[in-house]
Amino acid sequence: MSFNTTETIQRLWESFLREQLAALPPEERQQYEQQFEDRFGDLLKKAANGEERDAFLDLIGFGGKGPVEFGDLSYPYIQPDFDDSVVPSQLHAAAELYYIYQHERMKIFQVVDVLLRLFRLGRMRIQRGPGARGLYLLEKWKPLRYTQRDRMIAYRRAFNYGTAQAPAGAIVNQNFHRQLVGFMVAVSQYFRDLLIGEVIRGGQLIEQRPFGSVATVQRIGLDLRYALDRCTYGNIFSLTMETGHYLKSVLQLLDAPDIKKAFDANTKWDVVEIVSNRYLGGIAEPSQRAKMAESGRRILQFIADNDFKTAIDPILFQSTIRPMGAHAEAWIAAYRMTPEGRGFSGVTPALRNVLGVQAAAGAVV
Repeated sequence: MSFNTTETIQRLWESFLREQLAALPPEERQQYEQQFEDRFGDLLKKAANGEERDAFLDLIGFGGKGPVEFGDLSYPYIQPDFDDSVVPSQLHAAAELYYIYQHERMKIFQVVDVLLRLFRLGRMRIQRGPGARGLYLLEKWKPLRYTQRDRMIAYRRAFNYGTAQAPAGAIVNQNFHRQLVGFMVAVSQYFRDLLIGEVIRGGQLIEQRPFGSVATVQRIGLDLRYALDRCTYGNIFSLTMETGHYLKSVLQLLDAPDIKKAFDANTKWDVVEIVSNRYLGGIAEPSQRAKMAESGRRILQFIADNDFKTAIDPILFQSTIRPMGAHAEAWIAAYRMTPEGRGFSGVTPALRNVLGVQAAAGAVV
């Protein structure tokens, strides 16, 4: 289809769209708006990918028609695919790696190393129970081949966490934490604005009148997804799989009755706390880290599986992201109680900072 024909169809389509929407009752317009938009995109795509496959040759005069006027060339429709060019397995691995990282900060791996040492030296009163057998098997087979140094390099590459030296030539996700905080506060701000909008506006169609910046959430989510994808190649997937299985096994091991009895503990987390205080110089915010691990992993999984379509129906977006609102607020509440999060300025100022918007002088934020 020629460029002139396509241009004419675009103008006629807009007129047709206005006339059709004006003829529909207000309560039915929203139902058809997105369908019209999708149909328009399909028409443009099919028009560009039709019979005119040698348009570039026609443009330079090497086609079968010889030199062709601009108006007679086919429309150069280019399919946008940048936001879809990610590897889902890498993004899911990053979500699991974040969960593992928070348990690393809780000293879980160090606690297990201490238990192995105490078991080997005979300084822990266990011998034949399930915990003793589990420690024996860990010591015998050493199932975790990735050392602490390997894990620290992975955290540095994927999240820019820690002080490990990144390998030469590796891509480090420099802005991960800033983008993660930005996404959390954007989701939180979206639902706070939505609540304010519902209270202020009211009306019969209150549930159909969302308020809040969908674009902000989508933009930060896309940036976060792209940055994670480009820095999690290599051994991140295999490291996450192996370390994740190891972490699951040692958490079950810490819950063994003979190990809990040896430390006069009621739960595995009591074991972690007692061992950390006694041998590792203190506990490391287990309550906050556990919540950040849970909610952070869920948010990253949501980012990995969501295409953040620009023209999404606001009501559909609201329904899709609603479960993430609670996770975002829970993550922020836990983050503010950690050493690195105690300087958190609040949802609105943090969002302004992420978006590069400066507060007006003298304004109260």
